[in-house]
This record gives sequence, structure tokens and C-alpha cells, in this order.
Amino acid sequence: MSSLLGAAAGFRSAEWDASPRSVTPGRQRWDVKLVLGRPRTAEILAAALRRIPGITKATANPVTGGVLVTHDARVRATDVGRIVRRAVTLVAEDPTGSGRPAPSRPVAAPATQADPSLVVRPVLAVGGGVAAGIALIKGSALSRQLVAAGGVAAATAAVLRKAWHTTVDASQDAAGTDAERHPLVEIVGPHRRRLYGAVAVSVACQVSEMALGTFLGWTGLVLIKGEAAPLARLGLTTASAQLLGLAGLMAAACAAVAGLSYASNLQWRRLGQDIEHDWRNRTYAHVQHLELRHLEGERTTRIAGVLTDDVRQLGTFFATSANDLLQLGTSLAILVPLFLLLAPQIAWIAFLPIPVIAWLSFHYHDKVAADYAVSGEHRARLHSQLVNTLEAGATVKSFCTEDYEAERIDRLSGEVQDSSQRTDRSTIRHAETVRVCTTSSMAATLLIGGRAVLDGSLPFEVFSPLIGLPQMVLLRMNRLGSIVDQYQRTITAYDRVQRLRALPVETNGTEGPLDVEEVHGEIVFDGVTFAYPDRPPALEDLSLTIPAGQVTALVGATGSGKTTIAKLLMRFQNADVGSVLLDGRNVRELSRHDLRHAIGFVAQEPFLFDGTVADNIRYGSFGASGEAVVEAAMKAEAHTFVATLPDGYETVIGERGAALSGGQRQRIALARAILKDAPVVILDEATSAVDNETEAAIQRTLRVFAADRTMLIIAHRLSTVRHADRIYVMDKGGVAEQGTHDELLARHGLYASLWQLQAGYPAA
Repeated sequence: MSSLLGAAAGFRSAEWDASPRSVTPGRQRWDVKLVLGRPRTAEILAAALRRIPGITKATANPVTGGVLVTHDARVRATDVGRIVRRAVTLVAEDPTGSGRPAPSRPVAAPATQADPSLVVRPVLAVGGGVAAGIALIKGSALSRQLVAAGGVAAATAAVLRKAWHTTVDASQDAAGTDAERHPLVEIVGPHRRRLYGAVAVSVACQVSEMALGTFLGWTGLVLIKGEAAPLARLGLTTASAQLLGLAGLMAAACAAVAGLSYASNLQWRRLGQDIEHDWRNRTYAHVQHLELRHLEGERTTRIAGVLTDDVRQLGTFFATSANDLLQLGTSLAILVPLFLLLAPQIAWIAFLPIPVIAWLSFHYHDKVAADYAVSGEHRARLHSQLVNTLEAGATVKSFCTEDYEAERIDRLSGEVQDSSQRTDRSTIRHAETVRVCTTSSMAATLLIGGRAVLDGSLPFEVFSPLIGLPQMVLLRMNRLGSIVDQYQRTITAYDRVQRLRALPVETNGTEGPLDVEEVHGEIVFDGVTFAYPDRPPALEDLSLTIPAGQVTALVGATGSGKTTIAKLLMRFQNADVGSVLLDGRNVRELSRHDLRHAIGFVAQEPFLFDGTVADNIRYGSFGASGEAVVEAAMKAEAHTFVATLPDGYETVIGERGAALSGGQRQRIALARAILKDAPVVILDEATSAVDNETEAAIQRTLRVFAADRTMLIIAHRLSTVRHADRIYVMDKGGVAEQGTHDELLARHGLYASLWQLQAGYPAA
């Protein structure tokens, strides 16, 4: 593992563009422009990655520019990211693959720019060590105790400093930048004012709680010795007066603690809710603008998990654990000076567990990082399978596979249970270790402090109110395990949210706006080649023209590229080679919003939202009147069945239109496209689920609707396109034939063969 981390040491941003497409525990996909169109470079990069310990598999595709890396789950995703970028840089500098990176030109730094800390820190360390040694050898008992307390403080500072820099470096690696802000600072974002308010109230609450503990110590002092000197100086000279005064002080302190605790918890919870709301809204808005190829490359359930569970975790940490951590820090900030001033003899033993517990906690934090990542991956798989199985209820029942699905869920649930048990064992082991340390410290403080009281070196008036305060802090130290646990979960969740937010959004073209009213609708594919990631080209050197104001059809076998043409036209995907033109303008240079506003699209499996029929028809044309909705439904042959629904157009159809049949859903989607009234309409198997009679009626309506607009019909059923002005027959990513229905039948080619198969008789 050390060699793996060493391979990435000293990395900074690579000059070549390498960006993550998807990152999951043990598996990453990257877009690397360096290998695009360079087969030899792709081989060299993949071979270089495979040689790195911890990388189990690496492939690079010169057609798509995609790089797939699988790695040991114990390796951090951020380390793999640095390794990929470093490997890309090295291959770019040494394309022959000899493994010798191009030498960089050394730059001599001026002597005046030397870092003074390189000299000052060793001098201070040596000087401090010498002074401590002298104090331990020749000093008094008090000086030795102060040296011990200083050692505890130094050890604590060293542990905290190392842990802080480790988390800062990890956050920089996750972001791929040199930013110095900690992830928690990034999470709070614009809510710092509420954070400061919550901190102030929480600190006041902790001060009140420690004051209450002091008053309890004074009460014991009064009961044992008959008076408490601090109260006597306030004029309360008798024991009864002091007890009455203490009762009033404790009542006030209790009221303050209760009120401030309520206010602080409310502030922290509101902060957590604000953070959760803000991150969910911003992340979801980002997801809505992702390129479709990236959105399709991520599991929908995984994205939903980021938007729900992970974003909730960001708010939960500040709603709960951040308050606990602040209270612990406030207690230490008050108690350490008090002990050093009033009872230095026992300060070192009272706070000795702190560096030990801190080291154990951060060591636990690093140790279980991979376990949490694996556990999260198993939970995501279980959630995904549960959702898929429930959505496929009819399929499961039709194949009588209920027991099979139950066994599959049982297996996945068992994997979740096993991974959760591993993390639980680590968590419980850590918590119990902390408990042993704190309990031992309490006993030792009582014994050593008691001896100091007996030999007269520590006044009982000082020891009595102080003895209970460390117990309050050390008991709170038990929460450090759960705080670190929540911190780890939060950083992991933040990393997943940031990876989702790092996926690139759709970009607009550089040309001016597209006026929908002026679109004629001529579409030209000029030498277009396109391939999906890790697949052979779906389209290869395709050239075709879709005339404006006419009905053009695309037919052909499954996988011949028909739907891909629609995706390229809508800019759901971008052509690898060649150009797609609308009225002579490259669609890549047009505004995506304007382009899609000019195109009505109906997919083979249209998506209907959980709402009313009218809401689904009006989707995207939200200002349309009820009369326009009904007219569009009539043109789509949907009005007849809608009128028979219980509430007509106000009938709620459920998720994905579950209350409707496939043909009814298609007609609702067709009505939606008709209502949009775009100059270009794409129908991708839009009537495949309707019966022949309904399809004939829809075609008659569409012939009227298609007047003066460009309509592209993609179909397997040739009867759907027989009246088209032009038919393109697709085969193996290109155009095999083109012409009208009669012309293609007369050629006795591929189209005629397909017609004979579907019609049942040969072409004339």
C-alpha cells in the first residue's frame, strides 16, 4: 500500500484533461482525452496503470476516450484519482512508454525565500527538550508535574495537527485542487452566520454547565468544612447562608443550562436542516443539467441515495455531532487553564487520556474508511435490487420467481449485515477502549489528588470544586468515538456528493439564440460517427438529409442506430466525428434549451409523472388552457379513453402512469408533444403499443398535424411509415436504402424483405 501511495506522491493537476465519469468503491471510469484516437497511447496508459500495486484491472478505449480502473476496495478513491492523473501526465510526457518521464527544468529558489520554519522548528524542539530535561533532573516536584502536563499538551497538539492536515489533504485530493478549506467549511457554505450563533449559544450553555458543577463542589465543601472561602468573600459567612446562596446559584445555573441547551440544540438542528435543504437543492439542480450520457452511466438509485441519504448525513453531523464536539472543546478550553493555575499537581494525570483517546479515535477514523465504503456499496446494491424487484412485480410473478428474488435479497442483505458487523465491531471496540481510558484517569486523578490534599500540597478548597469537572469532560470523551464515526460518515457522504457534482453539465453553443418561430426544420447528418462507451460504433460515417416540412421515416433492424440519430439531433449525445445540422447550423453550436424547445420528442417508452392526466399532457406547456389540452388529446386519439376515467382529465394515474396501459401512456405522451406544437417532431416507436385501428386513426390525425412541419418517425412496424415522404432503411450504422414506400418495394431489397416478413406476402 505504501508503494501505491508513493506512486502518487507530489502530484499536482495534470496538463492533459482527465476527468472522472463515475466513481464507486473499487471501480472508477474516467474520460481521458489523451487516448482519444490513439490506440498505442491507450495501450501504454492501461499497461502503466496495471503495474501499480492495488490496481487490479485497467482498460483504455481509444474510440471513446474512456478509461476503466478497478482496484482493491481498501485503496482510497482519492488515491486512485491521483494515480490516474499522474499516469496520464507521465504517458503524455513519455509517449513511447519507456517509463522515463520528461525531466523538468529545475528552478533555483532565491536564498531570501527560504522557509524560516525549517530552521525555527528544530531549534525550538531542541531547546524545549533541553529545558524539559533540566526540569525533570534538577527541578522541583511541581516543575516535573508541569513538564508532564506540557508533554500531554504537546502530544495532544501533535495528534490533532496531524489529523487535521490529513483530512485537509484528503479533501484536496477529493476535489482535485489545492484548496485549503476543510470539507466541513465547504459543507457549511453560506450558513456561517447561523453556525456562529449556534456556537455562541452552545459555548454559553457549556460555561453554565461547568458553573453548575463548581457550585456542586462548593456545596460539598460547605458540608464537610462548614464554609466555602469564595462565598465567604461575598459576605456569606455562615454555613446556612452559604447553602442558601448555593441553592439560588444552582437554581439559576440549572435554568440557564436548560434554556441554553434548548436554544443551542434548536440552533444546531436548524443549521443541519438548512445545510441539508441547500445541498439537496443545489445538487439536484446540478443533476438536472448533467449530460445524459453521464446520467445514464450512474445508477438512478445510487443518485437518489446521494440526494437523500448522503445529503441528509451532511446536515445530521451539524445537527448533532458538531454540537458535541464543540462542547468537548469548550470544556477543555476552560478546564486546562483552571487546572494549570489552581492544581498543576494533578493536571497531567487528569488530562493524560486526551492524547491517547484522540490518537485512538483518528486511528480508528483511518482504519475503517474502506469498511464504510464497502458497506455503503453493499447497501446501494441492496436498495437498487429492492426497487428493481418491486417495479418488476408482474415479471417476477409471471415467471414464478418469487422465491428466487427472496433468496437474492437475502444474499444481498447478508452481505450488508456482514459489512455492517465489521464496522460495528470496530466502533464498539473503539468506544470501550475510550471508556477504559477515561475510567482509569478518573481513578488516578482521585488517588493522586487525594494524596496531594493529605500531604498539604493541594488545598482541599481547590481540589473539591475541581474534582468533579474533569469527570464531566472525560465522560463526554466517550462520545468522541461516535463523533469520529459520524465525522467519517459525513466526509464519505461529502465525497460522494462532490463526485456527483463533479460530473460535467450540458454546455450551450457559442452561436446566438435560436428563434423557434423561424425554424424551417431541414436536418442534415454529415459524415457522422458515434459510439457508446466501450461499444463498437452505432453510426459510422452516416450522411442523410431530412427535408424541411416533410415526413421522413427511419426503419431497420434493432441496433442499426435509429434511436441514436434522434439522440444526436436532441443533443442527448454529441457526435464523435462529423456534424448534425438544423437549417444549416451545427446543433453543437446552438443553445440546448432553444434546440430542444424547437423539437417535440415522443419516446417508445414515454415517462408519465405521478399526477393527473391533464398535468401530464400539459407538462412543458404549463400555461396551456384546458381546451388546448383536450384538443391535443383528441388529435392523439386519447380523449375517448380519458373521458371514461373516473375523474376524466383530473384522474391521478400513479407513478410512471401505472394506472394506464402501454398504448394509453403512448397516446398521453403523443398528446403532450402535439400540445408543444414544435416545428420539428420526432416519434420514436410512438405508436408501437396501440392497436391497428387506433394507429390508423392517429396516422390520419398526424398527416394533418405534420403539415408545414418536419416529422421524423422511427418505427419497426412498416405500416406506420408507408405514407412517409421519404424512408431511410438503416443497417449496421448506415443507410442501406432510401426512397418512398413504393420505390423501395420495387427494388426488392432489404425494405421489401422486411415488408414481406411483416405483411405476409411479397412485394408486387
